[in-house]
Amino acid sequence: MDLYLIIVIIMLALAVSGLVVGVANDAVNFLNSALGSKAAPRYVIMTVASVGIIVGAITSNGMMEVARSGVFHPEMFTFAEVMLLFLAVMFTNVILLDIFNTLGMPTSTTVSLVFGLLGAAVGISIFKIANDALVTLPDGSLATMADMINTGNAMAIIGGILISVVIAFVCGTVVMYITRLIFSFRYQSKLKSYGAVWCGIALTAISYFAVFKGLKGTQVIPADWMSWMEGHIPMMLGGLLVGWSLIMSILSMLKVNILRITVLAGTFSLALAFAGNDLVNFIGVFVAGVDAYDIVRTTGDTNMLMGGLNDPVVANLLILFLSGAVMVVTLWFSKKAQSVSDTEINLARQDVGVERFGSTSASRAIVRATINCNKNYEKYTPERIQRFIASRFVPVANAKDKAPFDLIRATVNLTVASLLISMATSLQLPLSTTYVTFMVAMGSSLSDRAWGRESAVYRITGVLTVIAGWFFTALVAFTISFAVAVLLMWGGVFAVAGLSVLCCYLMIRSTKAHNRKLKREAEKQAEHKAVTDESSIVDRSVREITEMMNKVTTIYNQTLIGLFNEDRKLLKNMVRESEALYQVAHERKHEVLPTLLELQENYVETGHYYVQIADYLDEVAKALVHITRPSFDHINNNHEGFRVDQLEDLKRVNDQVSRIYLHINEMLRTSHFEELDEILRMRDELFDTLAAAIKSQIKRVKAKASTTRSSILYLTIINETKTMVLQSRNLLKAQKYFVMKK
Repeated sequence: MDLYLIIVIIMLALAVSGLVVGVANDAVNFLNSALGSKAAPRYVIMTVASVGIIVGAITSNGMMEVARSGVFHPEMFTFAEVMLLFLAVMFTNVILLDIFNTLGMPTSTTVSLVFGLLGAAVGISIFKIANDALVTLPDGSLATMADMINTGNAMAIIGGILISVVIAFVCGTVVMYITRLIFSFRYQSKLKSYGAVWCGIALTAISYFAVFKGLKGTQVIPADWMSWMEGHIPMMLGGLLVGWSLIMSILSMLKVNILRITVLAGTFSLALAFAGNDLVNFIGVFVAGVDAYDIVRTTGDTNMLMGGLNDPVVANLLILFLSGAVMVVTLWFSKKAQSVSDTEINLARQDVGVERFGSTSASRAIVRATINCNKNYEKYTPERIQRFIASRFVPVANAKDKAPFDLIRATVNLTVASLLISMATSLQLPLSTTYVTFMVAMGSSLSDRAWGRESAVYRITGVLTVIAGWFFTALVAFTISFAVAVLLMWGGVFAVAGLSVLCCYLMIRSTKAHNRKLKREAEKQAEHKAVTDESSIVDRSVREITEMMNKVTTIYNQTLIGLFNEDRKLLKNMVRESEALYQVAHERKHEVLPTLLELQENYVETGHYYVQIADYLDEVAKALVHITRPSFDHINNNHEGFRVDQLEDLKRVNDQVSRIYLHINEMLRTSHFEELDEILRMRDELFDTLAAAIKSQIKRVKAKASTTRSSILYLTIINETKTMVLQSRNLLKAQKYFVMKK
């Protein structure tokens, strides 16, 4: 039993880690509407959510059965098998959710749990079948896979995913569209007329959600009260609507912002339901393991079948409270939670800026189809109606709080999500709060015209990426849990020790990587905040351009050295560094306009050169990538290297390029441009050398003295070197005028 006590301790550590990584991912569900609309200061929003979490945790209902017997039949497994099954699930959950948090991607902890349980149960069942360790059924036959696994829940969850994604998106889109037609973006005047009724409807939906999703089955509401409410739902909803509308009307007359109250109430309600219903995803497996250990501890029979796990769960109030406390601490201090929230908020924000996601063929096809549909709408809809509708969707410019979206959209997100989750719960349909809240937010942002033609293709790619990640969660959770369970059954104590060390290592490594990423982003944001006038832009530009051009010089030189020596490892590093440099230059180019908009009216001349510098730097970095990537591919594919005369040509080119960049970097560093004409002369000499190198290569090709692939690579390096130096000289010239205008 000592081994299983150690396993229980390991599971306790994993449960705490599971709470941390789980809350970091699920916080997006109940925080983003309030954070995105800036309904209150961040500490107020976090406090409201924290209270909701504590109340939800200590009133957590009977969802713990999911981990004990919802996916597999425990009476078909021995104590030893069940403990290893639970351990495999916890290893998988912690690692998988931490990966998603590090990537800043929201996913479903419910799906991770269920498919982790399913994968581990299938793995151990196959192991039992292979080792003839099956349980004998009452009729004398041996148990089969179907007798050990309860696949119904897993299939129901898959169906719930497909249905909830579509329904939540459509409902969010339709309700937001109608709401915006009623209120528009200038909703303050309309709010005085019927804002109290609107907030009353929203709070009624939120209250219904809190009762039937968050508190149903708990000791807070007695069973006979809940039974009465379920039998008188229309009357109860009518009373709530009238009561909330009157309260909101009174508060509105007292000059209280009733939209903020509604958003905070929705945040509390979602946090309460999250803690009450999703707590099983984080500690359910641990609690089941402890119960199994308690059952066997008196007998010491590790081969005892675990039919006792089918008995009802008696909740331990202390465990629930401590779990809630860990969740609250994580909510306040987890940097990964903020990363996951930022993903959804950025996809839903009203303004256009730097997009996290790129473009795909699927997103482009969707945008083109939508544009074609819009043309038909414009063709058949009267112009007067079009003008009216368009006037309702004109955003308010220069908002003081600069919130990603307004309070009207936040109330729609919370109201629609609450209603959908409550309806699904009352109909006993499987539903993930993550899927519903995310897709409602995406639907409302689409309807609110936050996805304009400047950003739609990137936002759609982001949504498709997140949705794909949800299904990826199910597949990976099943696969990893299956493999880990089989490994634990086969390796025993050595596998337990090895996987524990591996889990710790992966968690520490991902945390360090995420902290480095956050540090870089913080430094970048600090620099941008410091840019308030022309002088600071010039100072930052000089520093950044100098650093980047020094990197260009080093990467180019090292690439040619790696090519000369056929050093695959060096070339691979240069590809990585050049692509990172290009990414920085590309982002800088896209951040030009937001930076210029923050400057004063007298920025015109300075801004002109600032735009030029960003463009030239982007071209230099692009040319460098076009040199490093083909060079690495050539050596990586084991193609024949360059001839001696080709190497001599490239060495001469490298020497001349190095001398040019030595002068360029010195001028950039000192901001003294007296030798600009000398750079021009050196550039012309280099171009003559490049032209001679191309002629020599043409002669080698005609004489068939060079292979096709080496010839293509050689000419690519020559041409891209010419482009790189040409754009560098243009950059230097623009930098000169930029500094002179300071």
